[in-house]
Amino acid sequence: MPRPQSILPLPLVLCVAMLAGCSGRGPQTASHPQPTADYPQLAGRFLPVRMPFDAAALSPRERQLVAKLAEATRLLDELFWQQSDPAGLALYRSLASSAKPEDQALRRLLRINGGRYDLVREHEPFAGAPPHPPGANLFPADLTREEFDRYVVAHPEQKAALYDPFTVVRRKGDALEAIPYHVAYAPWLTPIVQALRAAADLADDAAFARFLRLRADALLSDDYFASDIAWVELKQPKFDLIFAPYETYLDGFLGVKTSYGAAVLVRNDAQSRKLEVFQKYVPDIQQALPLAAADKPSKTGQPTPMEVMEAPLRGGDLRHGYQAVADNLPNDPRVHEQKGTKKIFFRNYMDARVQGVIIPLAQRLLSTDQGRLATPEGYLNRVLMHEVAHGIGPAFARTPGGKQDIRAAIGPAYGGLEESKADIVSAYALKWLADHGHLSSGQLNEAYVAAVTDDLRSARFGTAEAHGRGSVMQFNFMVERGAITRDAASGRYTVMLDRMPEAVAALARELLEQEATGDRARTAAWFDRYGKIGPELAAALARVSDVPIDVDPQSDYPEL
Repeated sequence: MPRPQSILPLPLVLCVAMLAGCSGRGPQTASHPQPTADYPQLAGRFLPVRMPFDAAALSPRERQLVAKLAEATRLLDELFWQQSDPAGLALYRSLASSAKPEDQALRRLLRINGGRYDLVREHEPFAGAPPHPPGANLFPADLTREEFDRYVVAHPEQKAALYDPFTVVRRKGDALEAIPYHVAYAPWLTPIVQALRAAADLADDAAFARFLRLRADALLSDDYFASDIAWVELKQPKFDLIFAPYETYLDGFLGVKTSYGAAVLVRNDAQSRKLEVFQKYVPDIQQALPLAAADKPSKTGQPTPMEVMEAPLRGGDLRHGYQAVADNLPNDPRVHEQKGTKKIFFRNYMDARVQGVIIPLAQRLLSTDQGRLATPEGYLNRVLMHEVAHGIGPAFARTPGGKQDIRAAIGPAYGGLEESKADIVSAYALKWLADHGHLSSGQLNEAYVAAVTDDLRSARFGTAEAHGRGSVMQFNFMVERGAITRDAASGRYTVMLDRMPEAVAALARELLEQEATGDRARTAAWFDRYGKIGPELAAALARVSDVPIDVDPQSDYPEL
C-alpha cells in the first residue's frame, strides 16, 4: 500500500520556493475540497490487485539491488507528478493521515490518475481542479496553440528547443523559454541518480551495472542514446529496469514532450523461452506488411530482445492511468535503425488483467459461444505481437519537407495512431504466422476474439486516452466492414472470423501509410470519422459498468 508521507522530502521542499518557475502556475498548495463526485464509486472502477514479489530465491545482495531500484522508481514517480499535476500531489500527500473514508477514496483516485484529472472521463477534473490543460504541467496552463505557433514563427531560432522532447516550456516575461529537463527537474533527479549509481554498485551483472551508470548520466544530460543502446544490448538479464522519459501520452499540446516512467523487472525464464517463434520471424513479417518497400527498412540481423518479466514496482506514466501489460522501447528511431527495440512483457500485470477484466468482458459482451474463445493464451499472443508491431513498419515519415520523425510529423494524434497501428499490425502478423504454419487456426481465432475484447476494454477509457481512442476507431472500422456484428435483441457482438483477415489488412495498410507519409491531416480526418463512441457501443459499455476498468496495482515495496 502507499506509504503515508507526513513530511515533505527534500526535493519537494527545495522546489516550493521555485514552483513558479518549475510549474509555470505559481505556488502549489494543498487544499481539502468538498466532495464534488462520488470518490468511492470512481475509485471502485479499478480492481485492487497485489503484485507480490517473492525475494526468497535471491541472495542478500540481490535483494538490496531490487530494493535500491525500487527506491529510484518511487523517487521517479514523484518527479512524474511534477509533470502531471503538482497540486494534485500536494493534495494526495495532505490526505495521508485522514481517517475519513471519502478522503482515502479521493487519495486512491488521485494515485490511480496521477493527478486531479479522470483519465477515464476525458480528463474531467475532480477535487476542485481547474479545466485540464492539454499540455499538463509541461507548458504554461494559459498558453494557447495559436499563441505558441505565432511565437515560433516570430522566433524561429527557438523552435528546436521549444519542440525538444526533453524541455519544459515556461513563460519569461513576454517570451517563452525551453528549460531542459535535467535543469528544470534537478531537485528530483539528484537523489534518483544517486540511487541508480548505488544499484549499479550492487549489480553482479557487469553489463547491467554499466547500463545503470549510463542511464544515471543520461538523466543529467537528457541524452539517452548511449544508455538506450546499452539497454537493448543486454543479454537475457536476470534484473532489468525501464527508467526514462519515453512516452508522450501526457502531452496533448504538441504531442512531443515525454514523461518519466519506470518499472523494476525480474526475469521469468520459463515464459521468456516461449517467445522464440515471435523473435525468429520479425524480419519476414516486416517485409510482408502491406506497405511500399521503401517504407519497410530491413530488420534482418537486428536483435529483437523479448523478455517476460515480473514487475514488483512501477512508477511514473507506467504506474498511473492505463496499466500497460507490455512495452516496446526505446522510442528513438536512431536506436530502431541501428539496434531495433526491446519488448518487455509484464507477466503479473497480464495475468491480473485477463482474470479480472478480459474474461468477464468477453462473457458479458460477446455471443455465448465466442465468450469461451477469450483465453489467456489468445490474449498473450495478441499482446506479444502488439509489442513486436510497435517495432516494425516505417522508421521515419516521408514528408514534403524530407525525412521526419513520425511522432513530430503526426503531432498530438500520434499516440492513438501508433497504438492502433500496433494493434492492427499484430493481428496481420498473427495471420501471417498462421498462414506459414506457426500458429493453428484455433489460436488465430482466439487472438482475434482477444483483440476485439481488448478494444472493448480500452474503449472504456474514453477517447481522451490514446489506447481508448485507437480502440474505438478500430472497433468502428471493423463494424463498418462487417467483421463485427451486433445482435439487436441481446446487444451482444459476434466476431466474424472469416471477415477479419480482409478488414485487418485494409486497416493495417491505411495506418501504416499514415505513418509512412506523416500526413497529419489524413490521420486527423481518419480519427474524426471513426474515433467516436456511438450510441450502440455506449450502451454496451454501460451494461458492463460493474466490471473493473483496469487493475490498480498494490506493491510490496513503498510507494508515494
